[in-house]
Amino acid sequence: MTLPPELATLLRAVPALARAYLVGGCVRDALLGIAHKDFDLEVYGVGYETLARELSAHGRVDLVGKSFGVIKFSSLDGGQWDFSLPRRDSKMAAGHKGFTVEFDPDISPQDAASRRDFTINALMFDPRTGDYLDFFGGRADLEKRILRHTGPAFVEDPLRVLRGMQFAARFDLTPAPATVELCRSIVNTFPELAVERVGMEWFKWAGTSRRPSAGLRFLKDTGWLKHFPEIAALDGTPQDPSWHPEGDVFTHTCHCCDALAELPEWREADELTRRVLMLAVLAHDFAKPQTTHKAEREGQMRIVSPGHEEQGGPVAEAFLTRINAPNEVKERVVPLVMHHLAHLQHSSARSIRRLANALKPATIAELCLVMIADQFGRPPKPRIVHEGVNELRAKAEELRLRDSAPKPLLLGRHLIARGLRPGARFGTLLDEAFEAQLEGRFTDMEGAEKWLDTHI
Repeated sequence: MTLPPELATLLRAVPALARAYLVGGCVRDALLGIAHKDFDLEVYGVGYETLARELSAHGRVDLVGKSFGVIKFSSLDGGQWDFSLPRRDSKMAAGHKGFTVEFDPDISPQDAASRRDFTINALMFDPRTGDYLDFFGGRADLEKRILRHTGPAFVEDPLRVLRGMQFAARFDLTPAPATVELCRSIVNTFPELAVERVGMEWFKWAGTSRRPSAGLRFLKDTGWLKHFPEIAALDGTPQDPSWHPEGDVFTHTCHCCDALAELPEWREADELTRRVLMLAVLAHDFAKPQTTHKAEREGQMRIVSPGHEEQGGPVAEAFLTRINAPNEVKERVVPLVMHHLAHLQHSSARSIRRLANALKPATIAELCLVMIADQFGRPPKPRIVHEGVNELRAKAEELRLRDSAPKPLLLGRHLIARGLRPGARFGTLLDEAFEAQLEGRFTDMEGAEKWLDTHI
């Protein structure tokens, strides 16, 4: 495990760090070969004040985490690391804050590691010897891709189940049977969790997953899927096997999410966009449970779900609200859900202008990725991009609407130049002008001016 040079120097220079170990995610990621920039250290055999005093001689010390035994340190070279004291946590009441924390600098590293959630997160690294401290078989679990709880204290914090969901998805892990059963035993503790913390785990799932379906199936296997009824309702909702040979809507959604995570465009996107796209794919069929029925199509009885794309918008919004998704996520996800079948319609210049406007602030480029994931989530059908998606992409590119919505050509300043004063008619005229622009009655400023001539 390679440390930043300034951190290695600090560990040699500060006597209080003589028994400092790297802990948590940085150790796990190093063993997985994943690049990491955050290094957390746990310091033994020294008190909080002594540690803070000695560190302050080498940089800036922030004590905002004192109640948790944490010191945030900023070096003169710009490095930032968290130093924490080992502690014992005891659950005294329900909820994430229902713990008493006791700091004990003389606790053993093994006892300290036992309070961590999963064996893969209980690993420690000794920077002096280069040795890994592995008290609970975390390295073997990493190699075998197994998600296993560290010990019986796991049940004290129900958030660990949702952490398991996103860890399973991020690292493509299979949960140990005993861990699944332990999670099942605390399924009714979900109300103890603050909605903000629930959302944080979903956002990690949405933005960092390697195999998103592993997280969704973890929730199903542990019984926790019931706390997310929009997803739970997908389980068992049938689909017509000629269109969806993969199975029910939950199975289809799992395949779609995995397909999205494999697309280079998704992996290369910024974190917010990755979250938006994954949540849109997760939610794209949320209305199928309420719209699915049998009907005759081309002389055969088929399973159909008419209107599920439009009806899915409010269902998706309800789910996103309950997991505390910010508006910048909701306002992009909902239109992507509501228009994920737009490629099945003929793509004219008019329809593309209207689609781009209806999607904003999401884009046609983003919608196409949702459509491709939907198409690829139907094994054993081949992964072939629907010709309607290719047509939509090409025409949107031609109209310069692939990555943005059309902008109004006629603005208030143009009306003022014609002698109009701001008022009720002013806004109505601008709305009518933009509607005419979307319809294609004019496409440039010259045409806009001529249209305006006939309306004032």
